[in-house]
Amino acid sequence: MNVQAQPSMLTMVAATFAAVALIVAPALAKEKTGKQSKHATTTSAAAASSLLGSVPEQAPAPKPGQHDSKPGVAWKTVGGTIKNIQGETYVVEDFDGNQMKVHVGQGTKHLRGNKKVGDTIRAEITHGGFANSIQ
Repeated sequence: MNVQAQPSMLTMVAATFAAVALIVAPALAKEKTGKQSKHATTTSAAAASSLLGSVPEQAPAPKPGQHDSKPGVAWKTVGGTIKNIQGETYVVEDFDGNQMKVHVGQGTKHLRGNKKVGDTIRAEITHGGFANSIQ
């Protein structure tokens, strides 16, 4: 009696699947690299503004020794004690002992009345040192 080894059905299915995978995989890889994106990519501000409308522009920061003369984009909030007032310029010493000049004009919103030397204040200022508001 001759008994020959018959390949099992599972072995045949696995071999067929492997052969199909080896043939199909390179074809799929070529197809993916050949496709181009349908979405437009824009990286410049001009292209973005053309898609989104106008983009607000910010004025350049004033040079050292210059200050803003009107309200503008808030840069930071400072707090401290008024050490000196000279016309529209307040010299403010912050809580770390640093002094800075804050320019107060007609565009400044005075919250809680006018200030005098010795008052503790908090001011929202522009990059050029103009106080948008002071309280």
